[in-house]
Amino acid sequence: MTDLLDSLFAGRAGGFRPSPVRDFWEVSMEPGIISLAGGNPDLSVLPLDALGEVAARVIRERGLEVLQYGGGTGAPGAREAAARTMAAEGLDVDPDLVQVTAGSQLGLDLVVKLLCDPGDVVLAEGPSYVGAIGLFVGMQVDVAHVPIDGDGLLPEALAETIARVRAAGRRVKALYTIPNFHNPSGVTLAAERRPEVARICRDAGIAIIEDNPYGLLSFDGGTLPSLRSLDPDNVIYLGSFSKVVAPGLRVGWVVAPESLRRPLQLASEATVICASVLSQAVVEEYVLRHDWLDVLAGARGRYQARATAVLDALATGAGPDVTWSVPRGGFFTWVTLPAGTDVHAVLDAAIERRVVFVPGSAFYADGGGAEQLRLAFSLEREEVLAEGVRRLLDAVTEVTT
Repeated sequence: MTDLLDSLFAGRAGGFRPSPVRDFWEVSMEPGIISLAGGNPDLSVLPLDALGEVAARVIRERGLEVLQYGGGTGAPGAREAAARTMAAEGLDVDPDLVQVTAGSQLGLDLVVKLLCDPGDVVLAEGPSYVGAIGLFVGMQVDVAHVPIDGDGLLPEALAETIARVRAAGRRVKALYTIPNFHNPSGVTLAAERRPEVARICRDAGIAIIEDNPYGLLSFDGGTLPSLRSLDPDNVIYLGSFSKVVAPGLRVGWVVAPESLRRPLQLASEATVICASVLSQAVVEEYVLRHDWLDVLAGARGRYQARATAVLDALATGAGPDVTWSVPRGGFFTWVTLPAGTDVHAVLDAAIERRVVFVPGSAFYADGGGAEQLRLAFSLEREEVLAEGVRRLLDAVTEVTT
């Protein structure tokens, strides 16, 4: 018997696709599996006793406030915490300009709802964040990928892509970009390219959506000018506490040009009413009243050591036709296998060896990435990562010889 709802689905209902990263979640949880798949922060660095005291005190002293509904733009303390986080990267933002969201993924969802109609085009690096691709496709927004190299987005390719898409009669609304320690490639947009990217989009009348969850995770503690600092009237900035505090809190934010702020608030209220007031209060107390940047510095040290373990294992064991990116921060490196390699066959062989990764095709909307894969190094210990890479390279050898 056919379900009545089968005839009632909206046109976009079939467009949402499962996250390939989530698809590997159960596999990665099996005993003995080494996961190079998920980009999870290492929460073992957190001062859990202090955070527990923060949460208890917040409920004990402010329970009638933090367990109630909150304002649509977010609690003042959480907005101040977001502004402080941006200030740590050298970006001066008035807390009144911050729109708090239930994670930055919701922020992206709201921006897409407000900017894009079905059939519009959003530009994105090729490859790009799988969660963004899933959202764009589900909202019936087409993705046109822009090539990258070891220094990030190629400005000349950006201009060419805009011209090509418009010549086909399509409407380009925005560039979605992760300029710092890009997910999935691990590369960073070079400082000298940033003004050119901002200028190209401004001249073309295209908004920039700057997604920056990893900006404070540089291995050397350095920062680069944000795209928002270069053109605040045309850049919509997405921030998140997921990678620098904890993803389970689900607190992110948006800083947008003036014309978008009120629509963002209304769209957020219509979608979730408000982000968790309790989570916002925990973030506020932790970021504003604890040495959280010292904790983060310790986490960066771990991530750097783990990245080094992966890169060294690749350099030691990979054949001459295997290449990879060299990240200067963040969670990922991007591996390109010999031409013609069946990455999914490599994945099958890798799982037999008890190691898992995410195939590169997951990070393209157009079927690209057939010979590429993403390795995440953020969670496992160095010796485990090195062993995982060794097993992976054994799987590559099996498939390619």
